[in-house]
Amino acid sequence: MIDPELLEILACPETHQPLAMADAELVSALNAAAEAGGLKNVGGAAVAGSLDGGLLREDGAIVYPIRDRIPVLLVDEGISLPLGA
Repeated sequence: MIDPELLEILACPETHQPLAMADAELVSALNAAAEAGGLKNVGGAAVAGSLDGGLLREDGAIVYPIRDRIPVLLVDEGISLPLGA
């Protein structure tokens, strides 16, 4: 979904840790939680609509959404993991 060369240079906007593509299972869980209305981003806003994918921070604590094939690398748009945390 994301060009591998681009993925190599992308980093978390907060900690500058490397990012990796989130697996399909995690993206599916995020979308299910968003559809149920129980998913909020770091900024406290409800996550609306489904994600095309996600970029997982190296420490596994945050996923940045991919929407319309574009990574949204804004600190407040990150989604804390584990879900519900």
